Amino acid sequence: MRRESTGTPRGRRSAILIVLALCLTAGAQQTHPFSIHDMLAMDRISDVQISPDGRQVAFVVRRTDLEANRGRTDLWLVSTAGGEPRRLTTHPDGDFNPRWSPDGRTLWFLSTRPGSGGASSQVWKIAVDGGEALQVTEEPLDVGNLLVSPDGAYLAYTMDVFPGVGPAETKKRLDEREKSKASGRIYDRVFVRHWDTWEDGRRSHLFVRKTVGEAHSTAVAESPRSAAIDVMGGMDADTPSAPYGGPEEFAFAPDGKGIVFTARDAGREEPWSTNFDLYYSPLDGSQKPRCLTQDNRAWDAHPVFSPDGKTLAYLAMARPGYEADQFRIVLQDWPGGQKRMLNDGWDRSAASIAWSSDGSQILAVAENTGQDSLFVIDVKDGKTRTLIKTGTVQEFAVAGDRIVYSLSTIGHPAELYSTSTTAWQRQTQSGQVGGTTRLTNINAGKVAAVRMGEYEQFSFPGWNDETVYAYVVKPVDFDPAKKYPVAFLIHGGPQGSFGNVFHYRWNPQVYAGAGYAAVMVDFHGSTGYGQAFCDAIRGDWGGKPLVDLQKGLAAATERYPWMDADRVAALGASYGGYMVNWIAGQWPDRFRCLVNHDGNLDERMAYFDTDELWFPEWDHMGTPWDNPDSYEGQNPLRFVGRWKTPMLVIHGEQDFRIPVSQGLGTFNALQRRGIPSKLLYFPDENHWVLKPQNSIQWHETVLAWLDQWLTKS
Repeated sequence: MRRESTGTPRGRRSAILIVLALCLTAGAQQTHPFSIHDMLAMDRISDVQISPDGRQVAFVVRRTDLEANRGRTDLWLVSTAGGEPRRLTTHPDGDFNPRWSPDGRTLWFLSTRPGSGGASSQVWKIAVDGGEALQVTEEPLDVGNLLVSPDGAYLAYTMDVFPGVGPAETKKRLDEREKSKASGRIYDRVFVRHWDTWEDGRRSHLFVRKTVGEAHSTAVAESPRSAAIDVMGGMDADTPSAPYGGPEEFAFAPDGKGIVFTARDAGREEPWSTNFDLYYSPLDGSQKPRCLTQDNRAWDAHPVFSPDGKTLAYLAMARPGYEADQFRIVLQDWPGGQKRMLNDGWDRSAASIAWSSDGSQILAVAENTGQDSLFVIDVKDGKTRTLIKTGTVQEFAVAGDRIVYSLSTIGHPAELYSTSTTAWQRQTQSGQVGGTTRLTNINAGKVAAVRMGEYEQFSFPGWNDETVYAYVVKPVDFDPAKKYPVAFLIHGGPQGSFGNVFHYRWNPQVYAGAGYAAVMVDFHGSTGYGQAFCDAIRGDWGGKPLVDLQKGLAAATERYPWMDADRVAALGASYGGYMVNWIAGQWPDRFRCLVNHDGNLDERMAYFDTDELWFPEWDHMGTPWDNPDSYEGQNPLRFVGRWKTPMLVIHGEQDFRIPVSQGLGTFNALQRRGIPSKLLYFPDENHWVLKPQNSIQWHETVLAWLDQWLTKS
């Protein structure tokens, strides 16, 4: 279908990219509207690790290989003083999770490159001044989540084992299971499946093994002095927490004799418990892990020791069963001393923390009014100041007199920046940013080749006239004299946020590049606006958020007269998909079309289908048999009879958070009612769409659906 002059017809996009490539080859400076192909082409920076002397930064760069339909990761280095970044590894297989040796001469890392041993991911090391990478471990199972002790004497990493059984025996059992002609599995408790994996009895356990010397020789890889020790013993628990946790969930003790890790040892209550605790275990595994946080029945995580080793800082929630409670910073005198809350009056939830090099302050990243800001908190008095306010600080690291962080915005993918302790100490006092050096610009050419939409944040009176924030992104090549169709994006969670970040799944610039205005409302329940705002959605999934969305869309179309209020589509995933189904019954005459990705249709059955039961039990204030009115009152299924809006339904077979039956049920209802509808089904995707070619198909299908319904007058 022909597109109006407000955008670029889809049939021309491939031609634009071909013309662009030819022009760039000839040295011409051409640009084109941002598209899904540009989003996938951007290099992604992660795992920022600063050297012990603060002079260099190791980081991972992920590049998309469309032919292989996967991402490829390599290690890079850059000076904290600035200069040209240097690619350290070039192997076609994945290199990731870098960690420095104490002398700064070697990087330990994980790699899937071929080597000896029976598994695909092992520990390797490489000298930072060049040379070949050398394999360090030869475990029979995949190795993950690498950490190096401060003195370089130990490695810590995880492997999936049967509790109380070593890696070799685990591998033997798996091989025997593979050979068996009987495929059935017997379960006597949940989880049966989690996120995108069927449980088979294995747990992610933490292993520690010794190294030899400083581990910087490039002649041969040092052989460990002994086999890796499972410091969790027979615990029927995982570290890190599945499915999102990483090596930030454990830390070597200051005396070099033990390690602290996060785990949820909840037995049969695991699927409805958020009681993650910190445990201490000696490195030799001679004693059972000892719980350090048994006084708190809620979530404890992210242990970090002070530079002098006298204080353990960690994050703690207060309310059991609530995964979106505020993470507060706790300081405990080490070992086994008094605990105190550092920032009890600070109404933000820390996502990650680190000590300043002198131990006088703690740095923390937290969502903050549509941003992910970096804060500095004084250890003595808890006074909190904002160091980096605007954009999304995705990672940061501190060493010596340097702090390095990655920062992205809606208009730019993440790059690395560095500032000195002197500069950021001055900034915390004056409120003015200064002394910052940009360390990378790896996407400069790709960003320069595209035209993106301008964006801004605005606020409006939402439910109960409380202030609600939203972002709007203008269409590429914006002309105020034209009227543009609107993509109304609804975030998931519901305790989430459409922040100022360069997103790789729900990027509003893709819609802006296709000629649409994008509007994103952070309704009640969103994170980063204070805990009370987040809590407000409990028992009210379809109430306050819907009012905020209704008022937010009205405010946007009134504030920006170039938006065509008659040509609007609502799109959402997860809770956003639930809200699309809710809108179909509660607001059926507002939108030209809808897009529902992995959204619940039946809240009652969703409880019985899902994996993590604490989530619906908190938000719906009980189980379906204890509080059926909440599940039924917020149930889109009740209002299918009102549905009339055309809907595109998308679902992944491997989504065990919101199982595929919810998407199939939605599509069945639409078809039975004769409502124009389509189903896009991915047999190989989970709650997210991760494979590059699937992402292209997803975006092309969604934009074609919007074109079909929104380009009509």
